[in-house]
Amino acid sequence: MDRILIFNAKILTPYRLIDNGSILVENGKIVEVSRGRLPVSECIAIDAKGYYVSPGFIDIHTHGGGGYDFMDGTVEAYLGAARKHACYGTTAMVPTTLTSSLENLRETFEVYKQAKAANKMGAVFLGLHLEGPYFSMEQRGAQDPKYIRNPKREEYEKILSWSDDVVRWSAAPELEGALEFGRFLRERNILPSIGHSNAIYEEVIEAFENGYTHVTHLYSGMSGVRRINAYRYAGVIESAFLIDEMTVEIIADGAHLPASLLKLIYKIKGPQNIALITDSMRAAGMPEGEYILGSLKEGQKVIVEEGVAKLPDRTAFAGSVATADRLVRTMVQLAQVPLMEAVQMITATPARIMKVDDRKGSIAVGKDADLVIFDDDINVHLTMVEGRIVYKGEAL
Repeated sequence: MDRILIFNAKILTPYRLIDNGSILVENGKIVEVSRGRLPVSECIAIDAKGYYVSPGFIDIHTHGGGGYDFMDGTVEAYLGAARKHACYGTTAMVPTTLTSSLENLRETFEVYKQAKAANKMGAVFLGLHLEGPYFSMEQRGAQDPKYIRNPKREEYEKILSWSDDVVRWSAAPELEGALEFGRFLRERNILPSIGHSNAIYEEVIEAFENGYTHVTHLYSGMSGVRRINAYRYAGVIESAFLIDEMTVEIIADGAHLPASLLKLIYKIKGPQNIALITDSMRAAGMPEGEYILGSLKEGQKVIVEEGVAKLPDRTAFAGSVATADRLVRTMVQLAQVPLMEAVQMITATPARIMKVDDRKGSIAVGKDADLVIFDDDINVHLTMVEGRIVYKGEAL
């Protein structure tokens, strides 16, 4: 049955909440949004039981979940992570790599193509995000230092010749060759993002002018105020606040950033410039314990405890174990952000940042039928991806 009617729903559109609303889906698209129950026959009817229906959650920075990492080099890793995250409301994602050998990276590209074609029951893939290897050694965090280096045109041209699926690339713009790298990416419609950077404001401004319009996991792996020869300089964090047009992403798991910083970011940047991300590693949706961050062959051991992943010596976080529902819940309950704006930060805003807002990120006629049904506590009860129900809980 290609026609699905969701009724008795509190629908979150980009601009309002429609109480007791209906959404009609045909052939994977939204064809009607209305107050009351639409008089439609010959359809699969789903009673939303008064729960919220929002656009599907879009995670533009994730390394895996459900026991899988995208660097594992298997189709099953991609499909398994996509299925697991769909259970928590994610309908679209940007699989993210770690600094690794070129051989491992090329293998990842080949596997991604196969996985994208085979992905029928999980969050759809929007393209790849390369996180590294062009990072500041001082701000590397959990990134493997043996792979960190400056960008060289010959190398990144070769990397991109292997794949046309790369849609964003995080790098430290203060490195030698990084500004040329940013321009190169922009010419190919790839989003350059400032990440794992020790830059000061003057370097960030120049980077912004050369295409770096987004900041990877704000506060994590980047400079704040620095003292150089006794003088203070604004870092990447302050620069992101000062440049109004700069978009940012935050790991809103309640661990990486406390309530005070979540409130500060929200107050300064606003929901239109903030994307909520999981930055999740393979332990997302899994029990606590020991895991590998990155590929099983070349990755690093991490410990998952207290709802977060850490390096074994506990000196730094190592990605997160968050799922998308937790991000929304954190913003509403911990940061006290209105629900509609919290949802905007994981739907409309990331869709606009990744330039897929023509088809995703909002509930509107003609858009993809990427929908999530959740209750007041942001517990997900149904996930629909392009008209396919990929997860349905017992409550429905």
